[in-house]
Amino acid sequence: MAHLSGLLLVDCPASALNNAGADTGARAENAVVVKQIQTKAGTFPYVSAQAFRFWWRQSLTGIPGWTPSPIFREAKIAYTDANPIEYAEDDIFGYMRAPSKKAGAVAARQEAGTLKAATPLEEDVTLTRSSVLKTSTLISIAASDPVSDFGVMARHEGDPVPHEHEFYRTTLVGLFSIDLRMLGRFYHVDRTGYRHLDSVRMKLAEEKGLKPYDNGKAFELSLEERKARLQQLLQGLAQITGGAKLAIHYTDVTPRMLMMAVAKGGNHLFGTAVGADNKGLPKIHTEALKQAAEVYKATLLSDFHIGLAQGYLDEQRNTLAEALKSIQKLGEDSIVEIPHPVQAIHNLLDELDHKASEWLQ
Repeated sequence: MAHLSGLLLVDCPASALNNAGADTGARAENAVVVKQIQTKAGTFPYVSAQAFRFWWRQSLTGIPGWTPSPIFREAKIAYTDANPIEYAEDDIFGYMRAPSKKAGAVAARQEAGTLKAATPLEEDVTLTRSSVLKTSTLISIAASDPVSDFGVMARHEGDPVPHEHEFYRTTLVGLFSIDLRMLGRFYHVDRTGYRHLDSVRMKLAEEKGLKPYDNGKAFELSLEERKARLQQLLQGLAQITGGAKLAIHYTDVTPRMLMMAVAKGGNHLFGTAVGADNKGLPKIHTEALKQAAEVYKATLLSDFHIGLAQGYLDEQRNTLAEALKSIQKLGEDSIVEIPHPVQAIHNLLDELDHKASEWLQ
């Protein structure tokens, strides 16, 4: 049961990437605050996992071959088509499809024709699939008090209209994990999170030639299709964009640093690999990387793919390169080049090309 572990850093020089709404106690009536966690150690700005996943989903729409799932909306609920066979988005991001059974909701659906384009759903069946892609909150690596910026709208006659918002300067760190065993495999058992297919979708799986898996409890896509979906997911990360207040606080959310590796089991490999120094700046814990390589050496299925953009943490680049040289057991005269994070993704995809059957087994 292999997982791809990932850690990323997002540099936020003056940003407000995810906002919490109005602050009723502020000087201006229309004051907006950023999302933040208050702790005894201080204030930690963050970007919710939902927002991060939204950026990733949106970036995937520009990747050739990616298949987003259509969304259907009722009064107070919305859901995707819940068809992981046809849509990579449903496969990787998961779903829950349980249309309301209330008479009014049923009548409204029929009248509006809401589900005309949807894959039919077996009666009295709720479909759920846990996300193959797990993501953490993007959290500031150190306490960082947001700054309040006070402004006015004055391009009109009459009194200016005051407004206020917060922004911050920090580095956000986030983790992600991809369950490679479950990617492209769809169960049809009565267990929460594992009722991926109903009879309609099981028939579709048979028609499309999906093979039975796990003693007939599931169907699986071909290895090439599963590999393609993983490639597309990581290509989306390489092109990720998004965030709030970009018109006045533009921030490039492409990871400035990225760590990735594949190993058996679900233990994350890089959870302690980056922290903060006494100035609140990112610090790469190279000893933590060495320890992870040693502890998990029997279960590692890939190299450590680490990318670090030039101009970012340059003073730590040589130390990181020496650590990777030690991990890879290279000679003293060997030179380790640390690529850009986007190139690190391409390097991992190159390794996927000849290890897909092992990683996705």
